[in-house]
Amino acid sequence: MNNIPEGFRKDAKGHLVPEVLIKPIDLARDQLVSELVGHAKAVSASLAKFKVAAFGDIKAFVEMSAEQYKATIGGKKGNVTLFSFDGQFKIVHAVQDSIKFDERLQAARVLIDECAAEWTQDARSEVRVLVNEAFRTDKAGEISTGRVLSLRRLEIQDERWQRAMTAIGEAVQVVGSKSYIRVYERIGESDQYAPIPLDIASIFVADTAPQTLH
Repeated sequence: MNNIPEGFRKDAKGHLVPEVLIKPIDLARDQLVSELVGHAKAVSASLAKFKVAAFGDIKAFVEMSAEQYKATIGGKKGNVTLFSFDGQFKIVHAVQDSIKFDERLQAARVLIDECAAEWTQDARSEVRVLVNEAFRTDKAGEISTGRVLSLRRLEIQDERWQRAMTAIGEAVQVVGSKSYIRVYERIGESDQYAPIPLDIASIFVADTAPQTLH
């Protein structure tokens, strides 16, 4: 509930300040920010509405398509790509799992370190660099699942290494999933598609302001 008396504004510290004491430039800035935030909230609400509608429509269409073959699709849906009849547009419904490693990753690291320590002097010493990079943590202290899982592609037959790779595989835990909608438009007559941006950072706006050469 707004209990601010008429003729006053509340500042960032929660103090009431008479409007007559506020500089015009500060009032103008406040008005600009408030207007832009209002527009941004409206756009955000519109995108949220589109997302809900798109997920529902795609789900309904996939089920309708499956019914043509008397098939029932249950559970979470995988990735689906839908094309317009003329191939000009496509919509991708992508489901991305979020994975983490449990405590078995530590056992894998011990076995890998044992192998790497013995290989330091021979031709496989570069594996030590790969291992250190794979287990490097980011600023939040998280280990990249992609880098760790990439170790499994190395063709190393050492029994300890193989046990470590098994431990890595069993340490993977799916902790959640996210669904995305991506919309694309075909580039001319090519087979390439360009995304239609749905986030403000990706939208290209031509600079129409005059350029000054120095």
